[in-house]
Amino acid sequence: MSWIVLVLSGVLESVWATALDRSHGFTKPAPVVVFAVALVASMAGLAYAMRALPVGTSYAVWVGIGAVLTVAYGMLTGAEAVSPLKLLFLAGIVGCVVGLKVTN
Repeated sequence: MSWIVLVLSGVLESVWATALDRSHGFTKPAPVVVFAVALVASMAGLAYAMRALPVGTSYAVWVGIGAVLTVAYGMLTGAEAVSPLKLLFLAGIVGCVVGLKVTN
């Protein structure tokens, strides 16, 4: 259960990071609300997962999932350039997250 919560928290990290960008410095109310709710839920899920998983593993997985999804969203929306090397390195992060799960 801790791994499922951790993965969902990583997804929410991407949500709050994207909402933070869309808030334009906290000037747009809707993205600010999404940011705040996703941030609290993401942190709560991370804290829950850390009760059963090591802090280093939890944090690495949380950040890795959030980073990959945030960049992928940027690529899909055209805000982020797509390149074969960038895709390779993102796949490497995903591989490392899977590796941490397998070795835990």
